[in-house]
Amino acid sequence: MLQAVFILGGLGVAVGICLALASKVFYVYVDPQILAVDDALPGANCGGCGLPGCTANAEAIVKGQAAPNSCVAAGPDTAEAIAAILGVAVEAKEPDIALPDCTYGVAEADTKFNYNGISDCRGAALLSGGMKVCTIGCLGLGTCAVACPFNAIVMGPQGLPVVDEKLCTGCGTCERVCPKHIIKLSSVTRRILREYTTDDCTTPCQRACPAGINISEYIRQISLGDYRRSVQVIKERNPFPTVIGRICPRPCEEECRRKYIDEPVAINFLKRYAADYERQHGDRVQPFCAPATGRKVAVVGGGVQGLSVAFFTARLGHAPTVYEAGDHLGGLLRSAISRYRLSMDILDWDIQGVLELGVEAKTGQTLGKDFALDDLLRDGYEAVFLAAGGWDSKLLRTGGGKTEQSLPGTYLLIDLLNESKQKTGAVALQNDVVIYGGSAEVIDAAVVCRQMGAANVTVLFRESAAAIEVSAEKRELAAREGIQLVFGGAITRLQGTGRDLAQVEYQTSAQGVPQALAAGTLFLASGRMPELIFRKIVSRSETVDEATTGETADDPLAWEGICPYKKPAFKDETGLLAAGDELTDFSAAIKAIGAGRRAAASIHQVMYDLGPELAPDVVQSEADIQNIFAVERVPAASRQIMPLCGGPEMDKCGELELGFAREAAAAEAGRCLQCGLICYKQEAETQIQADVPAAAAG
Repeated sequence: MLQAVFILGGLGVAVGICLALASKVFYVYVDPQILAVDDALPGANCGGCGLPGCTANAEAIVKGQAAPNSCVAAGPDTAEAIAAILGVAVEAKEPDIALPDCTYGVAEADTKFNYNGISDCRGAALLSGGMKVCTIGCLGLGTCAVACPFNAIVMGPQGLPVVDEKLCTGCGTCERVCPKHIIKLSSVTRRILREYTTDDCTTPCQRACPAGINISEYIRQISLGDYRRSVQVIKERNPFPTVIGRICPRPCEEECRRKYIDEPVAINFLKRYAADYERQHGDRVQPFCAPATGRKVAVVGGGVQGLSVAFFTARLGHAPTVYEAGDHLGGLLRSAISRYRLSMDILDWDIQGVLELGVEAKTGQTLGKDFALDDLLRDGYEAVFLAAGGWDSKLLRTGGGKTEQSLPGTYLLIDLLNESKQKTGAVALQNDVVIYGGSAEVIDAAVVCRQMGAANVTVLFRESAAAIEVSAEKRELAAREGIQLVFGGAITRLQGTGRDLAQVEYQTSAQGVPQALAAGTLFLASGRMPELIFRKIVSRSETVDEATTGETADDPLAWEGICPYKKPAFKDETGLLAAGDELTDFSAAIKAIGAGRRAAASIHQVMYDLGPELAPDVVQSEADIQNIFAVERVPAASRQIMPLCGGPEMDKCGELELGFAREAAAAEAGRCLQCGLICYKQEAETQIQADVPAAAAG
C-alpha cells in the first residue's frame, strides 16, 4: 500500500515537473494591448471587418493594419475606447453603404442564359465568364444577399440587389464575394476619390463628360419630376450647374446614343433646367458631405478650378480657405464671357452655393505679395494647393505682363526674357538655376542666366535628345557657357525652406529613379504656374525636444510641392508640363471643374499619406470597354429646340437662351435611352427576344 502511494506521488511530481517545463517551452506571449482591444470589441465575430473574427481584428488594430473604428458591428464608443487603449485619436467615420452598379437586371435582358443549375454568382462567373452579353453585368443569382451577415440585401423584382440602408453596415462582404464587382461600397469620400474603372457600368455620355457627371441618372430624375434630386446628382461632380448649363461645350452630347436614331439628347439644356428650378425657387440643394475632420486646406486662386478644389475638399470633411488676388471670386468667368451668355447673378448664385458648404474666401490676397507659402503652412494648413490659372488669369490679376513670384524662386520663362530686356530687378537669380521645358531655343535663355550671374545653369528637357533636335551649334554654345543639358527628365517634386527654393526632384525615363538637382531659381517654359500640392516636411524640432536640438519655431519651415495625379487619359505621364497638362488656362470651365475634383482627391490622399495615385484599371481613352454602335427598336423623336431672345428684346430678356419650359424639359428627358454599358431603354411593347446584343444586364 505504502509502495503504491510512493509510486503515485512520484508520478504526480514527474507530471508536475513536465507540465512546468512545457509551460516554459510552449509559452505563447499575448500582447496585453491585443487582449485589451479584443475585450473592447463586441465579440460578434461577424467578419464584417474583413477578418476572421474579433481577435484577428484586434491583432490587426494593434499592428496598425486596421483602424480603431474598423469594427462595423460596434458604435463610436467602442472606437473611442480602442483609441484610448492605443493612445491615438479617432476621426469621425463616414458610413459606407453597398450600392449596385447595374442599370438593368436579368429579367429585362434581351438575351438570357441558363447556368445549368448553378445558383452562385461565383460559380456562374467561372462558367464561360458568366458573360451573358455584357461582360460586367449582374448575374442576378443573389450571392451577395446570401453572404450579407446583416441581412441587408435582397434580390429585387428587376433581378438586381436591393440594399436596406438602415441594416447595411458597410462591412464590404457583398463587395468581396461579387465576382464581377457589381455591388460596391459607396460613400461621399469614395465617390469623390473614385475615378471610373473598366469594372464600372458607365455610359458613353458619362465617360465623355470632363467632370464625370452621372448624366443618365439626373435626366431620369427630371423625367420623374424630382428636380431637387436631379440637382443633387449633378452636384456630386459639378458645383456650378447653373453656370455650366449655359456655357458648356457639351462633349457628352457627341457620344449620346440617340445620334444613331435622330439627334443627341439636349443633355446640357436639361442640366440648366434643373439648376434654374433650384435657383428660381431659392431653395438651395447641397450634395452630401463627409464628417468634419478638423484638417485645414488653403487653395490659392478663386477661379473655377480653385473654387472646385475648395468645394470637393469641403465635401471630404476638411476646412478649405480660398485666397483670391482679385476683388471678386470667379476668375475668367467674371470677365471673359458675354453677359448675354452668363450673367453675374448666375455666377454669384453658384459661387454662393460653394461658400455655403463651409468654404471661407479671402479676396484681395496675392500669394508672394500679401502672404507666402510658408506663412500658410505655419498657420496650420496641412496642405496648400496652387490654382493661380494661366497667362490670361495673370493678365486679369496684374493688368499687364508684370512679373509674379507666387512660389519661392519660381518664375515663368517669359519673366526672364522680359527681365533681360527691361532690367527691372523683378527676377532675382540664385547661384543654381534650372530651366524646365521648352524647345532648343531655351538654351539662349540659359545663356542669359549665365550673363546675369548664375553660377550653375541646367536646362531640363522633357523630351529625349532625339526628339528635341538640339543643333550642334546650340550644344556647342551650352558647352562653352558651362550649361548642363538633361534630356527626358520630368520634375516631380519641389523642395525648399522658408521662402527659398532649394532643389527640384526629377525623374528620367531611362533611369526611372528620382534624382535631386540643386535649384535656387526655377523657370518654367509654360503659360502657367504648376498645379502643386504643398505640405510641410516634418523637421526634427517637431519630433524631438527643442532643448536637445536647439531648434525653435522661428527656424525656416521645410516644405515640398507634390504633383496631383494626372487625368485618367494621361495616367502614365509623369511630372510637370506632361502631355495632357494645361499649359495656359483651361479651354472649358467643365474641364477646370474635373481638374478641381482630381486635385481635391489628391490633396486628401497626400494628407493621409495614400498617394496620390490612380487605379491601374482606370478608364482611359484607349481602354477596351464594351459599347454599341447601333440602336434598334427605338422610334425617332425630335429634339426640343432652345427658345432664343434677340434683337430689341435682348435687354429685357437678359439672356440669349431662355431655357426650357417644364413641358419641353419633360419631353426631352423622355428621349434619354437610360443607357448602361451596352444596354439602353426600348419601347416596352418591342422588348422581345432578339439576336442583337442591345439590352443585356449592365
